[in-house]
Amino acid sequence: MAGMDSERLRWTSSSTFRVIATAWIIAGGLTAAVTGPLHLEYGSWAAAYQVLVAGIAQSAFGIAQAALAPQPLSRSTVATELVAWNLGSLAVLAGTVLGAPLIVDAGGVVLVVALALLIRTVRGKGDGPAWALWTYRLLLVVILTSIPIGLTLAHLRAP
Repeated sequence: MAGMDSERLRWTSSSTFRVIATAWIIAGGLTAAVTGPLHLEYGSWAAAYQVLVAGIAQSAFGIAQAALAPQPLSRSTVATELVAWNLGSLAVLAGTVLGAPLIVDAGGVVLVVALALLIRTVRGKGDGPAWALWTYRLLLVVILTSIPIGLTLAHLRAP
């Protein structure tokens, strides 16, 4: 019985990531749809960010954690990851659209916290093939590396 509860907890947390990610992807599609007609300066960037970073990456995090974490994650860990990733993404998006690089910086810091938590959950041997663990870890490092680049660009483009 405990094994079934453990598996249910793993995939419930994954589902939460995927549902929120789907909302971001839909929002990104809607943003793309109105960008041209409304002549939004950062519209295509915002749509891409919503779909790729806030949406697809978040979905991948949830699926990978469910499959690779050595033990099921606590609800508080999952909630903290989700809140950090989504608040950080909102701040980056809002700061960019508003031309406020300090808001982008704050969002970047929150995203780094989320990534640290995501990295921590698959430490050690994990629960999956070594190639999958290393691919997941590489994805996290690539995203982590891209944050300072994005922060720098936000400051360079700020009015």
